[in-house]
Amino acid sequence: MNERDAGATRRGFLGALAAAGGAGLANVAAPARAEAVAEDRIAFHGPRQAGIVTPAQTHAYFVSFDVRSEKRAELAGLMKLWSAAAAAMSQGEPPPGPESADYAVETDGSEMDGLGPARLTVTFGFGPDLFVKDGKDRFGLARARPAAFVDLPKFPGEQLAPARSGGDLFAQICADNPQVAFHAVRALARLAYGVAEIRWIQAGFVSDYGRGHTPRNLMGFKDGTGNPDINDGAEMDAVVWAGDEAPAWMRGGSYVVVRRARMALEHWERTKIAFQEQTFGRRKASGAPIGKSAETDTVDVDAKDGDGNPIVPENSHVGLTRRATLAGMKILRRSYSYDDGANITAERWPPWRQGMEFDAGLMFVCYQKDLRTGFIPIFENLSRFDMMNQFVTNTGGGHFACPKGATPGAYVGQDLLEG
Repeated sequence: MNERDAGATRRGFLGALAAAGGAGLANVAAPARAEAVAEDRIAFHGPRQAGIVTPAQTHAYFVSFDVRSEKRAELAGLMKLWSAAAAAMSQGEPPPGPESADYAVETDGSEMDGLGPARLTVTFGFGPDLFVKDGKDRFGLARARPAAFVDLPKFPGEQLAPARSGGDLFAQICADNPQVAFHAVRALARLAYGVAEIRWIQAGFVSDYGRGHTPRNLMGFKDGTGNPDINDGAEMDAVVWAGDEAPAWMRGGSYVVVRRARMALEHWERTKIAFQEQTFGRRKASGAPIGKSAETDTVDVDAKDGDGNPIVPENSHVGLTRRATLAGMKILRRSYSYDDGANITAERWPPWRQGMEFDAGLMFVCYQKDLRTGFIPIFENLSRFDMMNQFVTNTGGGHFACPKGATPGAYVGQDLLEG
């Protein structure tokens, strides 16, 4: 796609959006669903991107793209297309297909008939290689890379597969309907033709986020109890949102780390529940910290039993993360479970079983205002001492700078790409 084609694509796309107008939603949602569809809309436009502190939806796709174009104008054109498409889909409107001299697709939203927007959010991010790759300032963006957006170190025990890791562009797509979410993935991939292509993709699900209960992960434990309060604006400013320390294009944005954490579920399920609780640091049924009675009780890492031993094991997952929190290291978790069937694997710990096992686990997702005071110091400790490591191996993922939101008529990353 050259710059003339990209411009034509943008004009055709935005013109089709205008032509669709209010009729687009009527075609997607039957009148009987009009009220429900209205409640299912989450605005794409705003000072901050949706999908970060938005109460999490039940289904997600995490998609990483490699940029094949070497032209900054084409990269900017793609982000403009993607932003307009995300804004339309978040309101239940179909995104028109791209049109160019060598690729033309009619808009076909038939798989969306009657589904509505299902609280769809699309959150965009930029990978480190978009700024500098192999020593090359590909798009003249190196000077704009935020100081807080550092490279991640190699952590003990990681087995990150290149085919499942990294990428130039990132999209977190969440919805309360899996087909709505996948439709958005397809739309982004279609619009990227000739400029970027999918590097890796991972689907995820969660039991009951946003329903008043802490969801359980595939190990059966409640996951996310200790999260900061997304309704506390001051705490979100302190933990999640980049502030005046960041370049203008990132102020109001956040840095996300994604890890595909494969769980040795067969190994886990052969252990006694008492050992699982010691590993996690909480009671399995209630979610309460060991030694307490309620899920939301404060974890007391200094409490001792009658023999002087810590009640919450020092190297339990909760014990380590609580100490990190007390030391001022905080992140906002927004994780999802995943299930990719089964394939061959070898366990890292006795009994050293090798064979076909579930390829399932957790898409660990966390947002923070500075990687240097969030994920990195927390995970440096967890990767060395967490009892959970004998059951979990990180096999892929990446980290991305998610810019501030966009106003109507603008696009995500515009201040960076046109600055």
